[in-house]
Amino acid sequence: MKFSLDLPRETLSIPVIRRVLGDTMRGLGVSEGCIADILVAISEACTNVVQHADSTSRYEVIVGIDAGQCVLKVMDRGQGFDGETAKSVHPDSESGRGITIMKALVDDVSFESRPESGTVVYLQKRLSWKDESPLRLRQPELLKTAG
Repeated sequence: MKFSLDLPRETLSIPVIRRVLGDTMRGLGVSEGCIADILVAISEACTNVVQHADSTSRYEVIVGIDAGQCVLKVMDRGQGFDGETAKSVHPDSESGRGITIMKALVDDVSFESRPESGTVVYLQKRLSWKDESPLRLRQPELLKTAG
C-alpha cells in the first residue's frame, strides 16, 4: 500500500497525518506498540518541517506499507539543514531532540538535505502484527500465489 498527503506547513497538519497513518495501520493489523513508535517518529519529522522549513508553505508525506515494513518520506522545499545539528544537542535540552527520538523509535533514519532545495527525511521500521491481522492471516495464501 502506498499513499501520500500534501499538507500545509502548520501545526494542525500533524494530527491529520497521525490519524490517517494510525487508522491505516490499525486497519491492516499492525501491533499497537509498532504503531505508537511510528506515530511519534512521524510527528517529530513533521514538527521539524513546521518549525524550521520557513521558506515553504507546504510539505509532503509519502507512506509505503507492505507485509514487512513501513517506509515514510517527509519532504519539504525549505532551506535545508546541516546534518551535524543533531549531534550537538544536549540530551536534557527541551528542544532539538527530534532526530534522536526518531532514531530511537524506528530501524533506520536518513536525511537528504540541500541548501535552498529542501529536506527529505526517510524513516523505516519493520512491522510487527497483531495475531488476527488480515495480512498475517493471508500471508500463506499470498506466498502461494507469488511464485
